[in-house]
Amino acid sequence: MTDIDIQPINIQEEKSNRYNPHAIEESWQTKWEEAGLYTFKDDPSRPAHYALTMFPYPSGNLHMGHWYAYVAPDARARWLRMNGQNVLFPMGFDAFGLPAENAAIKRGLDPKGWTYGNIADMTQQFRRMGTMIDWSRQFNTCDPEYYRWNQWFFTEMFRRGLAYKKNGLVNWCPKDQTVLANEQVVDGHCERCGTAVERRELSQWYMKITDYADDLLDFGEADLPERVKVMQTNWIGKSVGAEVDFDTPAGVETVFTTRPDTIMGATFLVLAPEHKKVAALTTPEQQAEVQAYIDLAGGKTDVERQSATEKTGAFTGSYATHPITGHQIPIWIADYVLVTYGTGSIMAVPAHDARDFDFARTFGLEIVEVIRPEGGEPMNVQDAEEAYSGEGVLVNSGEFDGLPGGKASIAAVIERLSGLGVARAKTTYRLRDWLISRQRFWGTPIPIVYCPEHGAQPVPEDQLPVRLPDNVTFTPAGQSPLKTDEAFKATTCPVCGGPAERDTDTMDTFVDSSWYMYRFLNPHLETAAVDVEATRRFMPIDLYTGGIEHAILHLLYSRFWTRVMRDMGLTDQREPFRVVRNQGIILGPDQEKMSKSRGNVIDPGDLVGEYGVDTVRSYLMFIAPWEVGGPWDPSGINGPSKWLGRVYTLFGSDTPTGPAENVSEADLRYAVHSTLKKVSADFERLSFNTIISSLMELTNTLVKARRSPVYGTPTWDEALSIFNRMLAPVVPHLAEELWQANGERESVHLASWPQVDEAAATRDTVTLGVQVNGKVRGQVQISRTATQPEAMAAARAEEGVAKFVDGKETVKEIYVPGKIINIVVR
Repeated sequence: MTDIDIQPINIQEEKSNRYNPHAIEESWQTKWEEAGLYTFKDDPSRPAHYALTMFPYPSGNLHMGHWYAYVAPDARARWLRMNGQNVLFPMGFDAFGLPAENAAIKRGLDPKGWTYGNIADMTQQFRRMGTMIDWSRQFNTCDPEYYRWNQWFFTEMFRRGLAYKKNGLVNWCPKDQTVLANEQVVDGHCERCGTAVERRELSQWYMKITDYADDLLDFGEADLPERVKVMQTNWIGKSVGAEVDFDTPAGVETVFTTRPDTIMGATFLVLAPEHKKVAALTTPEQQAEVQAYIDLAGGKTDVERQSATEKTGAFTGSYATHPITGHQIPIWIADYVLVTYGTGSIMAVPAHDARDFDFARTFGLEIVEVIRPEGGEPMNVQDAEEAYSGEGVLVNSGEFDGLPGGKASIAAVIERLSGLGVARAKTTYRLRDWLISRQRFWGTPIPIVYCPEHGAQPVPEDQLPVRLPDNVTFTPAGQSPLKTDEAFKATTCPVCGGPAERDTDTMDTFVDSSWYMYRFLNPHLETAAVDVEATRRFMPIDLYTGGIEHAILHLLYSRFWTRVMRDMGLTDQREPFRVVRNQGIILGPDQEKMSKSRGNVIDPGDLVGEYGVDTVRSYLMFIAPWEVGGPWDPSGINGPSKWLGRVYTLFGSDTPTGPAENVSEADLRYAVHSTLKKVSADFERLSFNTIISSLMELTNTLVKARRSPVYGTPTWDEALSIFNRMLAPVVPHLAEELWQANGERESVHLASWPQVDEAAATRDTVTLGVQVNGKVRGQVQISRTATQPEAMAAARAEEGVAKFVDGKETVKEIYVPGKIINIVVR
């Protein structure tokens, strides 16, 4: 099998008697690069396979997490290539973002120079990892040739109504003069400068991801980990219920509830502190308290507000009219209600909602039981320790008494409330449109100009990209230089040609990573964002790997973007990924997450310097199940190091030493082909630690076989050839060295994966442990088709077993073919 047109590598050099990875690894990487071994060439005659690991941010150094994330998928991509797949395995850098601006502000560096310098360093580190990455397809999201297409997508979405501008509440850092994501707010302060964060209403750009909410809840065409699906489902937060109207002094307030059947238990309303009616509802006596609470809540992120255990709030001084009973119920504000969810207000039913219960207890508000377990005792609302959220029947609910609480009564209640004109069925989503505006410099400029006469207009395609200016200076306040760069801002209106001004916001960096996987298919295409024909052939991605921390935003935004591309006619797919898998985390030796502050970081460069690339690769695959991860054991790498040394000597020409072994050709072929069968299955299911374990076990058999009569026979040669090819995906440098030293003319990485001989992989006999009264007393080798009398006769004849059964009464004989023999005596 030949992937590319190259001359055979065929580098014949004298093989050392001792494994020295440093003498071969860099040399082979150079030869592979010179030969173009991993330059991808599309071959429609072979099955296409697209393997991709989430591209990294160019921080400057590859840490152990990068190695753990990339080495195992690289091994699998190599295995697929040897199996005849036309494998695309590219790499680039997610290069826009805040760290570059931090460097510019703190150290006076140019963010562009800082970023590209880090990219160069990390590219060399990736090459040292020995992966089969095709570097000819590399691009960086900060390349104008790439972000031009971010801007093109934005203008297309703008024309389709999917990109729009509106006022919205944001986290605002008054010192850095920028919007912050929730993740960038720590204890109410900016993570970058420590300034207290404010909640402001600003005009911002959004993308209409909510139009695709229901579509995104359908995972039928994507094999995602269950945890990812649950996280995305919860993030979208589809809720089916009703909107209910309450009369207030500030007009009708509509609340959304998923449990309209509990309306008779609503004893107060709660509004988000940012709700527009709060000012009108606040009485003069409560003005100071309410304003103080609004200021307090404004310093918290939505995440902090939702996760707080202590309930806080303020009474507005006003009351709402219950739509059925006519009772006056108090109106409060509290930060556990978000203005971005539902209508920004709720009817509180404290007897049957945990948050409402805690709030009512904190402020001494009324609790009314309206759902009771069937046959249960009435709730003692004075002494109850928690809300009751289980099933039951409606009580204290007037005409609804006796109905089953839940779905069966919800419809009846909604029908009754609709008849009164105070409610209607409603479906809502927790998902909000994607806020993409950032008041930062190092990002994709938003391609919009503002004309005094024609308003906001998209930049024409032939004027893209709108480039970031070079040689910028950051002000001491840290604000984006685009705000003060008159040369950047000044432009002309594409409609009338008159003076206009550019938008000075840049895009959220998640825009960059939402579609980058399509660009790898033809990264140098100048006439379009994506190659539609290549998209049809290679998308969706066959295997996409990366950390679980990207389960919601990146993966969700990518799924949204693909649906938009489908509607634009750029792809036939609705999902960007066929299969997604998450790797675990490698912890420090102290079993804590690696970090410089803890002093537990393991530098992969240091390990490579000591042990070599292949040893580090094999240990990272062996250390733990790949999807789980685990702590780094400093002494654990010695095992893989010694293993590769033994592998190297297996292929030597020196005379075997040591005690002679009795390994038959059938024994050796069974060991080789059964291992091959297992390793192939483990590659398929991404079980990398068991692959290494199986190869180590086979090494032990081969060491014995080298001291047996089978050594030097065609069976021995076959065993080494198959073993060599099994090694190739996991330890590519050593495998290449052994392959070439054995006289092969082309690279082992162009060789075909060996085929399992099913007859050789199955033995006619099986070795079983023999138990007497539940304790193993010996072993016997019997035919796989042995009858129970035959198995028992062989077991009783075994010397270790005989002394425990002879002369004793047999109570029971148990024989499970292929598994166990147990004799019970007394």
